Amino acid sequence: MRIRQISGDERTTKMFPLQAYAWLPSPATSDEDEVKHRANAPFFETTTMLVAEADGVAMACAAALPMRQNVRGLVLEMAGISAVTSDPEARRRGVVRQLMERLLRQAREEGAAVSALYPFRPSFYAKFGYVGIPRVRVARFAPAGLGDLLHHELPGSVRRLPGKEAFDEYDALVHRLLPERHGFAVFDAARTGVLRDEPVWIALARVGDEVVGGLRYRIEQHGGDLKASNLFSTGPLGRALLLQFLARHVDQVATIELLVGADELPELWGTDLAMTVTGTVANPVRNAPMVRVLDVPALAGSAAGSGSVTVEIAGDELIGGVWQLGADDGRLTVKPGGTPSVTLTAAGFSALAYGVLDATEVFTRGLGELEPRLDDLFPRLMPYMFADF
Repeated sequence: MRIRQISGDERTTKMFPLQAYAWLPSPATSDEDEVKHRANAPFFETTTMLVAEADGVAMACAAALPMRQNVRGLVLEMAGISAVTSDPEARRRGVVRQLMERLLRQAREEGAAVSALYPFRPSFYAKFGYVGIPRVRVARFAPAGLGDLLHHELPGSVRRLPGKEAFDEYDALVHRLLPERHGFAVFDAARTGVLRDEPVWIALARVGDEVVGGLRYRIEQHGGDLKASNLFSTGPLGRALLLQFLARHVDQVATIELLVGADELPELWGTDLAMTVTGTVANPVRNAPMVRVLDVPALAGSAAGSGSVTVEIAGDELIGGVWQLGADDGRLTVKPGGTPSVTLTAAGFSALAYGVLDATEVFTRGLGELEPRLDDLFPRLMPYMFADF
C-alpha cells in the first residue's frame, strides 16, 4: 500500500469508484453520477486529493478543500476534510489513519491553521483531535405567521433573481460577513463554482445600493414547501426585509424551511408565529461538523478574555508542546515553552479555542485536566459554520 497525491484528471477514475460504493446506491443503474462527478472536476482544481493504492488500485482516499474560517474574529486558512472513503477490503487496517495523518500534516505545511469536517462517526475523528460544534438549525413555519410584517413599510427592497445572475452579489455578502461571525467558513473561488451552478432563486435585500441580506431558495410545488439555505443579513433590517418577502408567499406555499445558527431565535420573529426549530444529528447522514486547531501560534490575535495560563498539549504531532497563552487588550497572545499548569488533548484545546466547551466540560469529557482559568481566557462562544461539504 502506498499513498500518493493525485491530479484533478485522476479524480474520476481513482476516487469516484470508492465514493460511489460508500455513499451512493450500489450497484449503480446508470452512469449519471459518474458524468456529474466528471463534470465537477474543474471545481476541485485546488483540492488536495490523496489515495492509498495497492498494485495501482485505489483502496482509500481523502481530500482537503482550501477554505477560510473565522475563529474568534480572526479569519484563518482552513482545511475542509472531505471524501474520506475506504474500500471494504482496506477497512480496519489503519489505511485511513495514514491518509488522515499525512493530509493534516500537508494541510498545515501549506498554511492551514484550522480544519473542519463532517464525520460519518464522530468518535472516529475524535482520535485525530477533532471536537464537535453545533449543527445548523432548521426553522420551519407557515408564511402566515409573518403576516404582521406586511403592515409596515420598511426602508429597503427585495429583488428575486435566478441564482447564477445574483450569485456574485450574494457571495460578496457572505464574504462581508466572514470577518464578523465566529465559525463562518467559506470555500475558495474554485470550489465556489459548485454553488454558482445550483438551480435556485436568490432574494437580495437592499437599502439604497447596499446589499443587506441574502437568501438562496427553491419552491418544491404550489401549496408545498419553500426550502431555503441560510438566512444571511448584516443586521435586523436586512433580516426583516427578507422575512417580509417570505410573508408574501402566504397563498403560494404552505411551509417555509430555512437554516439558522444555533444561537439564533427565529421563534421571536413574529407575535403569533408557530415555529419548529430542530437541530437533528443522525450519523452518518445528518452529521454535525467537527473542528480542530492545526497551528497554535496562528491563533495569536484572536479575541480572548482575560488572564493567562500555560498549557501542555499532549499526544498530537501537529500542535503538541507547551504554550504560554495570555490576553493583551482582548487579544490572544501565544508563546512557546514554560511550565504548564494543565495538560490538554488536541481536541480539548480545540474545544476551548472554538468556544464550544468550558474547562469543566473539557475535564468531564476526558479531554484534559481541570483548569478554571481557561474559562477566563476562552469565554464560551457559539460557532456557526454554515458551509456544508
